Amino acid sequence: MHPLTENDHIHTRLTHSLEVGCVGRSLGMIVGELLHDRLPKWITPADLGVIVQTACLGHDIGNPPFGHAGEYAIRDWFQRAQSSGLLEGLSDAEREDLLTYEGNAQGFRVITQIEYNQFNGGMRLSAATLGALLKYPWTVRYSGRAGKFGAYQSEQALLKEVAQAVGLLPQGEQRWCRHPLAWLVEAADDICYALLDLEDGLEMGILRYEEVVEILRQIAGEFPPEYADMQARNVSQRRRIALLRGAAMERAVNDVGKVFVQHEQALLSGTLSDDLLELCHPDLGWGVQAAKQLARERIFQNERKAKLEIGAYTTLGILLEAFIGAAHELHHTGHSSFKHQRVLALIGENTPLPSWSLYDSYRRMLDFIGGMTDHYAVDLAQEMGGRLRGD
Repeated sequence: MHPLTENDHIHTRLTHSLEVGCVGRSLGMIVGELLHDRLPKWITPADLGVIVQTACLGHDIGNPPFGHAGEYAIRDWFQRAQSSGLLEGLSDAEREDLLTYEGNAQGFRVITQIEYNQFNGGMRLSAATLGALLKYPWTVRYSGRAGKFGAYQSEQALLKEVAQAVGLLPQGEQRWCRHPLAWLVEAADDICYALLDLEDGLEMGILRYEEVVEILRQIAGEFPPEYADMQARNVSQRRRIALLRGAAMERAVNDVGKVFVQHEQALLSGTLSDDLLELCHPDLGWGVQAAKQLARERIFQNERKAKLEIGAYTTLGILLEAFIGAAHELHHTGHSSFKHQRVLALIGENTPLPSWSLYDSYRRMLDFIGGMTDHYAVDLAQEMGGRLRGD
């Protein structure tokens, strides 16, 4: 995603999630049709489609402002905050949760705790949907060098409850294998990212039309019949790319569905190690990898994007200093200075109480900051930094 873009044709986290949801629904329904004879009588292919679609719609809901750059900025801030004593009194696991802020774990918390029925079931989604949402069904203990995990200490009991409800196989304490449908959610996300990043790069003038066309044709397998006619009529490049992208997505979805069924037993036993896209036809796998590589080398290294992501560290640093500082003072002294009273007033009824644990107080601050849009985070940080503006 591209933060603070002024071009409405560029994908945002919202439009990306909607597109991933559409692809996920198609994947779920295709798999449901292929496995129709082996599904319980009360489960239809459409049911699988809805489960995967819902999980897809929520897959990025825990992303902080500026996406992955925001994750790294929050992690970096807490690393530096250790020397000031802000993390003293936390358990090792609680400290690691903060030092390894993770959008997937935050998303699980948002859906199960924060939205709608706060700390009373959250959005109250089905166990199957929550299972499909869990790309990394383990706690920070197993996050590894990549820092990937699916639930904070505050939600570890819910993680266990979901895992037991849907029959995820345990792979250690606080670790389970993935739900089979989680592989479809991941595939839908990868398909959309790979293909739609190309469209964004073309729209931003970073990529050339010819190189995007070649990758999309490789993934699609061939040009759609309508493509030559559109070229002859000099139809806009944007519409021709949209046609090719649709053909590429259709092939990717069909291939992933077949691969899922071929590896059904490995999925059920928790032994699958490769992404579903990597197991598809070599041309398709090559095309998706080529799209990702092109995005990494050209789009993600774009100067404007780099500058904005560097700015994320400053923006989030201002917010974290204010809100974490306010929570720390309230927890340790039982009261707040005038400045911190004003900071906590911004959170309203969700302000932590002095009786809360330090970890829970910090989590509530991160719920607030992590739920901000890019624009709101920038505006609030600038105002906190002294930029005043009239009504």
